[in-house]
Amino acid sequence: MSATALSDVFGALADRHRLAIVEKLRTGGEVPVGELASDLPLTAPAVTHHIRVLEKAGLVERRAHRQQRLIRLRPAALEAVDDWLGAYRTYWSGALDRLERELQSRKKETP
Repeated sequence: MSATALSDVFGALADRHRLAIVEKLRTGGEVPVGELASDLPLTAPAVTHHIRVLEKAGLVERRAHRQQRLIRLRPAALEAVDDWLGAYRTYWSGALDRLERELQSRKKETP
């Protein structure tokens, strides 16, 4: 994932309402836009705006089904964030392992 796309994902998730939408969709499946709107203290147009931002960032996709607009999570964008974070996990895991070894060696040296 490019730095721009990653920035778009983090920017989209930085808003508490958009994060709440993603959390609602985390359980899987599709959710009608109306149901999302009823769970948030926002107007329907505001919810639609937030969904568009999430769509642009690649976090959700929307489809029409009869009279409803259904939204679902696109896990690929979150998997890309997880991949990006993986490098930091590796770094911190190694750093913490080194710290633990250092503390253990100091513990052995202390009478």
